[in-house]
Amino acid sequence: MTIKTVNTDQLITEVIMGIEDVKGENTTILDLREIENTVCDYFVICEGNSNTQVSAISGSIQKKVSKTLKDKPWHVEGESNAEWILIDYVNVVVHVFQKQVREFYNLEGLWGDAKITNIENAY
Repeated sequence: MTIKTVNTDQLITEVIMGIEDVKGENTTILDLREIENTVCDYFVICEGNSNTQVSAISGSIQKKVSKTLKDKPWHVEGESNAEWILIDYVNVVVHVFQKQVREFYNLEGLWGDAKITNIENAY
């Protein structure tokens, strides 16, 4: 059995494209590599305006990554209520939030030592 490794930069690029395809907003990348004992190398965080949009963003990301990189998430959580969907690609964990849930959990504040990159919306 061979284990296929996906380039992390390619994965992040495809995730961001998946977010932008359905107009996800306020996309942020947290680089966690300099922090000890983290569960992954990067968080990609974005938000949608409703359960429907959060679900659409999650679906778009998974479809884009699957089609382009032939990779599937190791684990997905939160699809049933679509307030916060977590898509775990092992080295990259994607968090798709509704705005108020994102503000409540404040991952950017919680991981304040991370290098943060804000992505401008392409639309």
